Amino acid sequence: MSDQLIIRPLDPQDLAGWRPLWDGYNAFYGRSGPTALPESITQVTWHRFFDPAEPVHALVAESAGRIVGLAHYIFHRSTTRLHDVCYLQDLFTAPDRRGLGVGRQLIEAVYDKARAAGSSRVYWQTHTDNAAGRALYDKVARHLGFIVYAHEL
Repeated sequence: MSDQLIIRPLDPQDLAGWRPLWDGYNAFYGRSGPTALPESITQVTWHRFFDPAEPVHALVAESAGRIVGLAHYIFHRSTTRLHDVCYLQDLFTAPDRRGLGVGRQLIEAVYDKARAAGSSRVYWQTHTDNAAGRALYDKVARHLGFIVYAHEL
């Protein structure tokens, strides 16, 4: 990678750089056009990142002044752990920067943040057909074999 990559917390000034990645992430998971998230969800999510009372956090990867990756993570309690765990909810890299280590560095930065917060685990989920993502995830974490179920209310 020719440009230096900087992993840093999201800043309120980053909206214009963050938003295309957020929209790309949602489109990747089928949330675009008629199935797009309501704008109110995006707005509330954005504001949560900067509310100290919220357990929701965001990191970005920046290269040459451009935001090229994002990671959103949440700290929460667990019934099987004494210390909080960290859920890496969203991870996305600009398409032209994939395969260059951006995702790995964002994951490692979340590990560092979780470690500093006293968390005992970082975990995430992805779709079974996300082959590129899973190729990276298999190098930086262990698949525990769980299947995710959901029921919308």
